[in-house]
Amino acid sequence: MTTAGDSKPDGWYLDLMAPNTRGPDYAWLDPSSLYLNAQALSDCVSDLVKPFDSVQIDMVAGIDAMGFILGGAIANHLKKGFIAIRKKGHLCVETEAVDFVDYSKHSKTLEIRKNPFPTDTRVLIVDQWIETGGTMAAATQLIEKMNGIVAGIAVVAMEEQEIALKLKQKYTLVTGVPCHLQPQINSQYLNSFKQFDK
Repeated sequence: MTTAGDSKPDGWYLDLMAPNTRGPDYAWLDPSSLYLNAQALSDCVSDLVKPFDSVQIDMVAGIDAMGFILGGAIANHLKKGFIAIRKKGHLCVETEAVDFVDYSKHSKTLEIRKNPFPTDTRVLIVDQWIETGGTMAAATQLIEKMNGIVAGIAVVAMEEQEIALKLKQKYTLVTGVPCHLQPQINSQYLNSFKQFDK
């Protein structure tokens, strides 16, 4: 959030997000390019945690893989522990799993280590963005399967698709996207992409 005397508009760092240049097999947006700028990353983290100032958060969970970067930064900012929600087959300990269909329309599996926290631990789930909502929905199921409470969801951007909107209705879901930019996220094209054509 911008403060008095701050010349940067809300969500200014979203202009740093790069478009897909590698074709239809890849996501249309690369939010991770904003992490290259230290102030952008700091402002993004501040914006995403601000709405949770009065919310009890005991732990932060990040979704494999880009959610680890933002989730780790948020956990550090909040001085909370971090739990990794991983793709199938990457944890060398006993796990619980949830199957889902992601934005690529492929069936996938997310895993979390067994007994990662005490019952009723309040967990903020973080990822880079939500396209269809399938991955995030699976992550919320994992936290609840472990008898945790989803304290909220924080992402850089969210497309307003059916599953994503259901998540927003059920949980406190925060993005870094100001209202006037949401239609651009929904259309999968940001006006700021024009700068990358130069």
